[in-house]
Amino acid sequence: MITLENISMTFNAGTPDENNALKNINLTINKGDFITVIGSNGAGKSTLYNVIAGTLQPTTGRIALDMNGVQRDITHDKEYRRAGYIGRIFQNPLLGTAGKMSLEDNMIICSKKGWKGLRISLTNKQRGLFREQLSRLDMGLENRLHDNVNQFSGGQRQALTLLMTVMSRPALLLLDEHTAALDPANAKIVMELTRRFAEEYGLTVMMITHNMQQALDYGNRLLMMDSGEVILDISAEEKARLTMADIVEQFRAIKQHDLTNDQMMLQ
Repeated sequence: MITLENISMTFNAGTPDENNALKNINLTINKGDFITVIGSNGAGKSTLYNVIAGTLQPTTGRIALDMNGVQRDITHDKEYRRAGYIGRIFQNPLLGTAGKMSLEDNMIICSKKGWKGLRISLTNKQRGLFREQLSRLDMGLENRLHDNVNQFSGGQRQALTLLMTVMSRPALLLLDEHTAALDPANAKIVMELTRRFAEEYGLTVMMITHNMQQALDYGNRLLMMDSGEVILDISAEEKARLTMADIVEQFRAIKQHDLTNDQMMLQ
């Protein structure tokens, strides 16, 4: 569905601060993939996301998108254009919703009704649909349509962000440590919602996580990044047999140094 060909990203080229954040990445993201992405801090995970989302233009390489059998080069498409088919959820649960607006208005914006005449554009049928969708979160938010979102907890806001992003039916959903700022109970709720929505809607998902057990438990494919490169790309069959110890050993074999010296969390 999305293909990255020879993607490199260099910051401060030709200076003493030159940083080769991505090095000749070749990656195909297939429709329906749920890819977990692991790697120590500075491995290039967020840079990879920024390149895919259009936040950064790669120094070299090409990005192609195949939708409905039609392939086109999106390498130079701006972020706002890619936002029409790429959804992204960040670690901070406050970023995905408008806190000073009501839950109802957030849902209207999500359904692409625009900023003008928000109240007028909402019908009873739409309000009923919103309540039906919100009830799936099992957080009682369907009864709080008129409350401002800044009254909700971080877990509620991140679950809401996930729901609204899924409702927009993105071709690709990028999850950037989207449970890292939540307490364990809310993180578990949001992860189970992520799994359920991915399966129900056949979403294509990439999920960065520092929790290696989470990376093994979710999805059908696992990528490990290090120093701007994809050093492991593990398929569903192999992934199902792996333990955290196996991943550590594979890392050591490839990089010839101890993973415990890196900043990856082995939770």
